[in-house]
Amino acid sequence: MTPTHRAPGLDGGPPGAEPDPHGPEREPDPHEPDPHEPDPYEPDPHDPEHEPDPHDDPEHEADLHAGFLADAAQWLRGLLGPEDRVTEAVRRIVDVGSGPGAASCALARAFPRAEVVAVDRSAPLLARAEARAAERGLTGRITTRRAERPEEFGRLGPADLIWTGNVCRHLGDQQAALRGLARALRPGGLLAVAERGLPPRFLPRDIGIGRPGLQARLDAAVEERFAAARDRLPGSTSVVEDWPCLLASAGLVPTGSRTFLIDFPAPLDLAPRRHLHTRLARLLDELGDRLDPVDRLTVEQLLDGDARTGILWRPDAFYLAAITVHTARLCRPRARLSP
Repeated sequence: MTPTHRAPGLDGGPPGAEPDPHGPEREPDPHEPDPHEPDPYEPDPHDPEHEPDPHDDPEHEADLHAGFLADAAQWLRGLLGPEDRVTEAVRRIVDVGSGPGAASCALARAFPRAEVVAVDRSAPLLARAEARAAERGLTGRITTRRAERPEEFGRLGPADLIWTGNVCRHLGDQQAALRGLARALRPGGLLAVAERGLPPRFLPRDIGIGRPGLQARLDAAVEERFAAARDRLPGSTSVVEDWPCLLASAGLVPTGSRTFLIDFPAPLDLAPRRHLHTRLARLLDELGDRLDPVDRLTVEQLLDGDARTGILWRPDAFYLAAITVHTARLCRPRARLSP
């Protein structure tokens, strides 16, 4: 596990500096059977109908996860070979499910001679990725490509490194998705899959309003809803989510897993608070009747932008999450011995 990321304020603003008390609305996704798919704790940033919003989750989450992504990219660099050879060896990287391009930028910095292709099904998010690359002086190093279906994964190669974050769980057949990604690797290439870990925690057990244990009940409701959503995905197939085993079944050789801790202790600055406000607003909207009246009222109080008990103001709010990255390589063909 990496050292914890204890980051300073992301925007320097005070917790009460004109926060937007309303989370962004989501429009229906024509590619999913349920317009609210799939996970309210991890709203799908790859929705092609999801328009950019200055306070939306993908950008806030990208900033919160910047330290983790930089550390993960350096770890992958070490897995790919000796320091004096890896820069030359890694020439093409594909970031599947790139969102606003945070991982693409981290990978471009870790592999300074590689072309990075940010792949997403959302044109607005790909535009964000291009803007992020330009802001960081990476124009020309990072290109974008739109892909919507798992069947397209095999045509993304050839790649020396493929990174995919929280993509497979949104697809009906996760094993088939991994096989498609594996087909895009060059011999010796590495596939890195960031899937689940531990859900973010941001509230104490007893927050002084409502019943203690609110966050545990929210997590349970999210899992119940996510399981139901997965059952409705096209081609939904149940698999044991043993990621090293799934990677091996895709024809790859597992090369290790590592968990990265993201830790923003209390008191939070404004940017993480806005991110949590948006998450709570989506939870209230999407969990619906899964919450009992007391818990619904408590979440509404947390969303109150003027109340000292709200998430935008309360001093005990924090952000703690763990993300696990699983890796595997496509073995090079064994050299044939001369007779």
